[in-house]
Order: sequence, then structure tokens, then C-alpha cells
Amino acid sequence: MEYDNNWQEKYSDMIATASGALARLRPGQRVFIGTGCGEPLALVSAMTDRAGQLADVEIIQLITKGDAPYADKRLADCFTINSFFISSNVRDMIQEGLGDYTPILMSDVPRLLHSGRLPLDVALIQVTPPDSRGKVSLGISVDIVRSAAENASLVIAQVNPHMPWTHGDSLLDIYDLDLLVPVDAPLIERLSNPPHEVSKKIGREVAALIPDGATVEFGLGRVPGVGRIPQAVMDFLHDKKDLGIHTEMISDSLMGLLESGAVTGARKTIDRGRITTSFCMGTKKLYDYVDDNPLFCFRPTEYVNDSNVIGKQKRMVSINMALEIDLTGQVCSDSVAGRFYSGIGG
Repeated sequence: MEYDNNWQEKYSDMIATASGALARLRPGQRVFIGTGCGEPLALVSAMTDRAGQLADVEIIQLITKGDAPYADKRLADCFTINSFFISSNVRDMIQEGLGDYTPILMSDVPRLLHSGRLPLDVALIQVTPPDSRGKVSLGISVDIVRSAAENASLVIAQVNPHMPWTHGDSLLDIYDLDLLVPVDAPLIERLSNPPHEVSKKIGREVAALIPDGATVEFGLGRVPGVGRIPQAVMDFLHDKKDLGIHTEMISDSLMGLLESGAVTGARKTIDRGRITTSFCMGTKKLYDYVDDNPLFCFRPTEYVNDSNVIGKQKRMVSINMALEIDLTGQVCSDSVAGRFYSGIGG
């Protein structure tokens, strides 16, 4: 993708420094922060630097992968966390009652924002530089970020050339943004550890149950002491034929599956021939892989996670994890021993 080399001059009236942009933030406001590896770290840092001037700022976020300097007990009077998914770096604050978890399906979050039931004062997001048409891409994180950007009163965008240009519903007009903060810095990376032996054994057994032509979803997270089962399954699908992918998140493990030739999407009922996803978390190798790659279709969670959309796929197979199971076969995926661990997702 060719960006507009003169964009900073063309849109000079919208450009600000991170500290200058976050000077607009006021006590008592509700702030959305972009998801996962797409988190705008420079903006988050500038916001936290203003902690002494702020109070009762509510932080809304889906998945917190990068630094969360605001999730500090010493700043509890300044920032209150309200998360739709409990990531490891905010878990202690929420479990100790210093933050909130809002149990909601990921597919319902965009509707919550569009309806105005959860009004946003400020959205901190990260995008690519604009192209010649004045379009920017949300890159690796469309999920609920698009809805936040469309509904926040003030949208501050960290503009980063390291952000991949992705296809699907990822484009915004630059005039949908209010302030542009140029930043040239690598994205957050999520490193993948080799699967545990237990994970491999489970992955092999699960893969044997997946037929040729199936459309597969790979869940997020890991089982403590066992590992990331969905990612382990991918290693044993390389001999399958015509698999399709419809999944909220993609990781580095998917690249090996694609290179094996097992994935064509030829038998998908909808979005045939394309990989439908909402966000990705991985290494720079993955980000380079999805960059300007029309095979990948990034769409909001209100589509990717919608059970009505998922139900249209024939031979849909979802590979997810549970944290607890009782003797009747009921499973729990959001908590351990009565305490929220991650959240319901979905």
C-alpha cells in the first residue's frame, strides 16, 4: 500500500503530540483504548502521565495486551478500569474490586456503543498513515475499535507506519478522526511458545475430529498448566483439505496452516475463499503477512462473533477452552473457583 507522503503537511491542522492531544482529557470522562497488540502505547503513556490532573476517568477496553500503567493501585482514584475481557495485566485490579468487568458477548459490544447506552467521551486508537484518498486502516484491530471510533465524541489516533494495512471493514476516513499523533514504533508482539506435550496430545485428538471442508474457529487464551489448545490443534490440520477460517482472532500458528495448503475456504458457505477475522495478535512476521493481503477480511465483532452469521457456515467447528467442568459435563470458561479469570468472550 502506498501512503500519502505529504499527509502530515496536508492534515497539519489535525496533528498533535501525544501530550498535547491528551491535554484534552478531562476528569470524569470515559475513555476507550484500542485492543490487544493494536493498543496505542504512546497515547496510553501520555494519558497516564496526566494522572495527577485527573480523577474518576473510566477506562473501557476489550483486551489489554500492552502496558497498562493506569492499572496501578496508586492510581485507583484517577483511573477506573471497566473491561469486557479480563487480561492478565488488569486481572488483579478487577479481582480486588478496584476495577470492573462487564460480562457481555463480544458480538454485542458494538451495539452497546452504537445505541448510546455506553457513551464514549474519548477513543484512543492506532491506525496506518492515510493513502491518497484520505483513508486510514485500523490494521490488526477492527473488533470493537471501529464502533468506538464511530461513536466517541473525540477520536485521537496514533498514526503509525508499522501498522499493517488490512482489508475488510477496516477503513476510516481521516476526517472521522479528530487528532492525529504521528508515531513511528513497532507494534506490540505476542510471542508464541512451543506447545506443551500435553497440548500436542490433545491437539492431535481434536484435529482427528475435524472433517475436510470444515470452517474452523480458534479460540483465544490458554489453559493454565496445559497451554493454548486451539493453537496446538492447528499443527495437526496440515493434511486436511479445503478448510475455511472464520475466527475472532488469528495468531502466528495460522501461517503454518496456510502454507501447508490445507486452507482454501472453497467450501465456506459465506465469505468463500477468504479468512474472516476481527483482530490478530502475534509477531511482526504475522503483521507483515496480513499487510495488504486480500485473503484476510477483518470485520467487527458484531459480524464475526454473531451466532446468526456463524450458523450459516456448514461444517462449522469451534475450538475453544474451558477452565472448569463438573460431573454433568457443564463447563465454565470465565472463572476459576468463583473468581472471574478472563470473561465469557463470544
